[in-house]
Amino acid sequence: MSAPVLPSRGPSDGAAGRPSPRPTGGPSAPRGGGGRLRGAAARHFGGLPGPFWVVFAGTVINRVGTMVVPFLVFYLGSRGITAGQTPYVLGALGAGGLAGPVAGGWLADRVGRRQAILAGMVATPASQGLLFCSPGVVTLALAAALVGAAGSLHAPGVAAVIVDSAGPARRQAAFGLYHWAINIGAATAGAVGGFLVDRGFWLLFVVDAASCLGFAAVAAVALPRTPPPAAKGPAGKGGYGVVLHDRLLLAFVTVSVAGECVYAQTEFTVPMAIRDDGLPASVYGLVAVVNAVIVVVLQPFTNAWVLRFDRMRLWAAVSVLIAVGVALTGVAHTTTGYLLTVVVWSAGEVCAGGVATSVVADLAPEDARARYQAALNWARGVARFLALGVGPALYAVAGAGALWCTVAAVGLTGAAGALAIRPALSRRTPRPAIPATMS
Repeated sequence: MSAPVLPSRGPSDGAAGRPSPRPTGGPSAPRGGGGRLRGAAARHFGGLPGPFWVVFAGTVINRVGTMVVPFLVFYLGSRGITAGQTPYVLGALGAGGLAGPVAGGWLADRVGRRQAILAGMVATPASQGLLFCSPGVVTLALAAALVGAAGSLHAPGVAAVIVDSAGPARRQAAFGLYHWAINIGAATAGAVGGFLVDRGFWLLFVVDAASCLGFAAVAAVALPRTPPPAAKGPAGKGGYGVVLHDRLLLAFVTVSVAGECVYAQTEFTVPMAIRDDGLPASVYGLVAVVNAVIVVVLQPFTNAWVLRFDRMRLWAAVSVLIAVGVALTGVAHTTTGYLLTVVVWSAGEVCAGGVATSVVADLAPEDARARYQAALNWARGVARFLALGVGPALYAVAGAGALWCTVAAVGLTGAAGALAIRPALSRRTPRPAIPATMS
């Protein structure tokens, strides 16, 4: 996939917050349907330089083949792992996800973004191979921990490339498009994975490995060999002290844990509910496809629209919407019922895309961007660990009703927390003017 040829603006333009003048009614102004189409393309895709489109393309390639983790519950069932043993493997996967972002953030800030991405994309298929070959529940759990670590190793490097490429005024839109790329791949992966799973789980592992190596090839060939930003100040020491001393960042990532805990249930306890309702794995594949299609269709249009809203108020609203949608899984027992819940929480996901990552990007010093993004990814790892360990355990011990009520409560608490820290975030990260191409 080649990067679109678009008019570009450097990060300095965005940083100054000066929008480009809108076309006037003169002879150079776009006219007719073609002009409107070009104007829409500029609003949704304009102003982002080459490195962004490299990671965008690599992400699509990688996500098209991301099949092992989404179908892990069903793979474990095929290996004879019981419902009581499944939380141990899923908890190990979540625990591994805590280590990957920390290592990836350090690597991206100290060695380089490109190297961090390559390391993650090579380590992931290797760890998945160990998962496939593991003979029992203990070795499966150990391999799952490696999969969790390797699969999240590249994320801070990718986020740092996006922050480096996009000025402050375009970061939320850029991260929204990145979220869109993830779902373009997920739409395909869900459909293809649901088809392949009935023909052998080994096919999921082969496709996943090929997609990781595809991203690695794109990054190796097309991503510039630029060194990380020069170290300066306390952030330049390369460790995480600068992150741990930023109280506002810590408050924000704590709030984000609540939302991520809720959303993570769609990956693991929703499949368990589908399985326990006697529905086949292909139903979960359909759930993933519907979610991805909704995001793929709507994200480019909402991307510019949501920029007019205060980010933390928006975050609070979508936290409530996602929590309600996921909690409604408790009353869904048919394919149609599950698909209706997907529509609700997918609507929240569409509006939330790019918000958290852009807030963290605005808080970060230039030479600690990857570590700040790693902190957010680490918080997401904590959320996944809690969701994968506590969620299935609560489901198995206390029952589905207790789980879905807890999900609703956690989501509402996160929304309240977002509103509580909104004044401090607004003072420290005043929003730049929205570029004309995005308004």
